[in-house]
Amino acid sequence: MTKNVINQKGKLDEELIDTIEPNFIFQNKPINRFNIVENSIDDNQVDKTEQLNELKRKINSIENCKLKSNSQNLILGDGNTNSPIMLVGEAPGIEEDKTSMTFKGDSGELLNKMLLAIEIKRQNIYSSYLINYRPPEDRKPTSIEIKRYSIFLKEHISIINPKILVLMGSSAMEAVTGINTKLSSERGEWKEVILKNKTYPVMITFNPSYLIRFPENKKYSWEDLKKIKQKIQDLKIKI
Repeated sequence: MTKNVINQKGKLDEELIDTIEPNFIFQNKPINRFNIVENSIDDNQVDKTEQLNELKRKINSIENCKLKSNSQNLILGDGNTNSPIMLVGEAPGIEEDKTSMTFKGDSGELLNKMLLAIEIKRQNIYSSYLINYRPPEDRKPTSIEIKRYSIFLKEHISIINPKILVLMGSSAMEAVTGINTKLSSERGEWKEVILKNKTYPVMITFNPSYLIRFPENKKYSWEDLKKIKQKIQDLKIKI
């Protein structure tokens, strides 16, 4: 199979870097009605649901947490729990706190466009946060908060058990990898983390909310997205 190489100086790449707003047209393929299984019971799915509910109870039982007392809702995660790709952001904002959903509002719209740029629909991945409650005034999580919630995040990752883990933002990076240097010096290179004796490929990249504030970094995010797409192809992941 011949692989088409994108000219990074070409018009297409420039448009994606500037806006990450590609106009994709998905082909209307005929439904294979002989390969559809309705109402089947997935034991793995049931088990994950129970484990996630238990994890949510653990997080909700935290005491003396200012994040919890200043938030409306606990935001655990959403999307396809059996997805091979898991995204981890830093912390929910006001829109997420209202809806109990991840990546809403402007950051959610940008994330959708970023994923579509590598031909992934948002509903086909699983997304979550390091911090499960909204920090006051949407401030950056403290080192103490990162350490406290990283325990729950690592358990969360083990439950979802993705084939590719994408960490968005420096707090998520620190919580999972222990790296607390500048994200710009760590992003864009594949790393590995071991959780419960299992190794996960990790890509560190910018958080969508950060890209909204500093759009000049979209060009770097686009490079990271292309590497994620290549990894999906290399691992022969269907998503």
